[in-house]
Amino acid sequence: MNKYLILALLSGMAAVSGASAQQAGTASGKSGGKAAMCIGCHGIPGYKMAYPHVYHVPLIAGQNAKYLELALKAYQTGERKHPTMRSIAVSLSDKDITELAAYYGASASGVGK
Repeated sequence: MNKYLILALLSGMAAVSGASAQQAGTASGKSGGKAAMCIGCHGIPGYKMAYPHVYHVPLIAGQNAKYLELALKAYQTGERKHPTMRSIAVSLSDKDITELAAYYGASASGVGK
């Protein structure tokens, strides 16, 4: 599992510009800047992830907050299958999930309002 977390972090860091990451991190202060780890994949229109299969990565800005919360919890439990998302979701508390879902649910640009 550690190699998946490292892969997720590295792929997120490679895709995130410094300004976007800083803006997303400070805008989501309640979640301790955790929004920055989502934007690297979920903030890029048309982005595809090629591990372990080719996945179309959806934009999450403006998505229904309850849907996002349920999706993250499903990744946590393994109900939804994706190693990168699972490794990220298991690192989040219930409070983190609720705050991230609310943040992205209220966001139209992917980096907050």
